[in-house]
Amino acid sequence: MDKNEKVNELARRRGFLWPAFELYGGAAGFYDYGPLGAPLKRRIEDIWRQFFVISEGFAEIEAPTIGVEGIFQASGHLSGFSDPLTGCKECKEIYRADHLIKHIVEVPDALSNEEIYKCIQENEIGCPECGGELSEVYEFNLMFKTMIGPGNKMAGYLRPETAQGMFINFPRLLRHFRDSLPFAAVQIGKSFRNEISPRQGVIRLREFTQAEAEIFIDPRDKTHPRFDEVKDIKMKFYSQAAQERGEPEEMTFGEAVGRGVIAHQTLAYYIARTYQFLLAVGVAPDKMRFRQHKSDEMAHYAADCWDAEVFLDRLGWIEIVGVADRTDYDLKAHTAQSKVNLSVFVNFDEPIKRQKLVVKPDFKALGPRFKGKAKAVGEALKALGPEELKGDKIRVMVDGETIEIESSLVSCESVEEEVRGEEIVPHVIEPSFGIDRILYTVLDHSYYEDAVDGETRAVLRFHPAVAPIEVAVLPLMDREELVFPAKKIQEELRGLGLRVDYDTSGSIGRRYRRNDEIGTPYEVTVDYETLEQGTVTIRDRDSMLQIRVPLGQVADKLQALLCKALKFEEAGTMVGPAKEE
Repeated sequence: MDKNEKVNELARRRGFLWPAFELYGGAAGFYDYGPLGAPLKRRIEDIWRQFFVISEGFAEIEAPTIGVEGIFQASGHLSGFSDPLTGCKECKEIYRADHLIKHIVEVPDALSNEEIYKCIQENEIGCPECGGELSEVYEFNLMFKTMIGPGNKMAGYLRPETAQGMFINFPRLLRHFRDSLPFAAVQIGKSFRNEISPRQGVIRLREFTQAEAEIFIDPRDKTHPRFDEVKDIKMKFYSQAAQERGEPEEMTFGEAVGRGVIAHQTLAYYIARTYQFLLAVGVAPDKMRFRQHKSDEMAHYAADCWDAEVFLDRLGWIEIVGVADRTDYDLKAHTAQSKVNLSVFVNFDEPIKRQKLVVKPDFKALGPRFKGKAKAVGEALKALGPEELKGDKIRVMVDGETIEIESSLVSCESVEEEVRGEEIVPHVIEPSFGIDRILYTVLDHSYYEDAVDGETRAVLRFHPAVAPIEVAVLPLMDREELVFPAKKIQEELRGLGLRVDYDTSGSIGRRYRRNDEIGTPYEVTVDYETLEQGTVTIRDRDSMLQIRVPLGQVADKLQALLCKALKFEEAGTMVGPAKEE
């Protein structure tokens, strides 16, 4: 059994992840989070909020998971959110076509459907299931469609990302932030994609959790006021140039911006914060890199994009976060679709004076000629630029009709005006996190095996900040004189907000193993010395070392250990490795 199988088996057996709908035969692409998986997920989300809501001061919103059709027309999801499919002519199995040529073409999703099918034919690729001939490649839209209300009058779609809820709330968010840039909104919630073949556990789901931030910035200034906090952090950058060389390059974020590896400070700052967050939840730094999208795989709306990728046994390098400079694409697209102005008036530090061309139509002449349309014609003339006013005849469009006017009926005058600011459409930096993938990565990167007394011990070395159970309270035996003080310790620790498990089932060694396997950092054992001397043992999960601590100090010592304010060997009297039998 390889590591991937061991992690998945542990996750199912211990209640982290369960295939959904098992009672009715299951359905690919859906998972339940069990009694340990749900708190692990919540703790990862809470750390994300600590980074991107509390520390950055971003506003968290919650939008509906169903959106109306216009949203996805503007975003491009209705026309372009699809994957290429091919089907077996014999067994009728359906496949994602670009995945069938991954071993031949480095970036297959950059090819057209015709090019993918040509590659399949030239390389004589048949059905992976039966070897039969594959059909021509066609597009399959990944959106889940539904109808809103009775009568099927309004089409709706389950959202494929959380981002659009923040874009369409831009005017209200702008008012919330007192009409000034930069500002940001975040959202954690469910998204839905009708994946073709979700076969990699929680790596590719049909219902999944995203955590996204949309950071609205002034496009004229992409420096960041807090960049100095991250400029000396070193990381592996797998830039476009590094990908050509075949090896990531380690450098500081300051060097990355200075050398133009990352386009500007603001994008670099949020890549750095993403890196810090992933380390904080337990992603291994030696199995993580940030890869820049190549020019032929860059999304049409992005000026630049970096993916946080992690290495997982058997699965290879997998994307878990994308950090993109989306420019002004989204706000302009929603402006065009909704006809609502989504720009921001930005005041200048000092008013400036500039010359302005003022167009003065001769309304005395226009009135009799155009009657009811005269005002509209005049306003259309005022909107023209200098080039459009040249020549003997001037043309304007009014109510779909082209109207010609003699230039003698229009005069122009250059006047000086004081300008205090201008309307701009903000650019957007978007860090987008796949919470389910991050959670699985934490499981994989935390999994460790060692040998104890000739047996293999499986351990999840969770950071205490994400461990679903922080402390286990274990009476040495299930006897009243030991149970009573153990229950009191449990109540005290829970009263302090710690996640505590109480276990009397099986030998103390078996209970230690269970807690090691689910990642519990510390176990408190109540034994007969507790009754005689008023002390308990605290066992460390990773080293299996054990200390004795007075009953009155247990809560304080555990809190200090969990937040890493105290070293284990300094927390009490060392009594050697715990008895594992």
